[in-house]
Amino acid sequence: MKIPVVKIKELREQCSAGVMDCRNALLEAKGDMEKATQILKHKGFLQAQKKAKRSATQGVIEAYIHTGRQIGAMVEVNCETDFVARTDEFKELAHNLAMQVAAMPPQFISIDDAPFSDTIEPEVACLLHQPYIKDPGKTVQDIITETIAKVGENIKVSRFVRFELGKS
Repeated sequence: MKIPVVKIKELREQCSAGVMDCRNALLEAKGDMEKATQILKHKGFLQAQKKAKRSATQGVIEAYIHTGRQIGAMVEVNCETDFVARTDEFKELAHNLAMQVAAMPPQFISIDDAPFSDTIEPEVACLLHQPYIKDPGKTVQDIITETIAKVGENIKVSRFVRFELGKS
């Protein structure tokens, strides 16, 4: 089956995956864009799982101050190498995570960090389980997984802090 270059380009723009990955996903999906997107997402998830055990000691600390200067957030996002920490994709991820913390005040990074309680709602209290503010159809963890697939390294959020004027 021959896949038109236009379809590969369209899929690549949607998923930010490599050209050959897009081509292979379209071949596997027999040209179905929706199915190819799911294949690429699954592949990105598997890559992220493989990389999860790798040490992530480089990275950035990103700050975000909301308009009006009443709310601010800082987040430490780590990766494996300083080369990846300097890429636009990684910097954008860190900035968006800082915005997420400012907008949706999480208490914990993940459910693993939360004390055991039936009253905790992970999609509210845990950063990685929250709906992503720029695309509520995805979670923050989905966005991190997509970035892992793009940059090819493990990425993790180590810590964050949120400030709101008048609250301690």
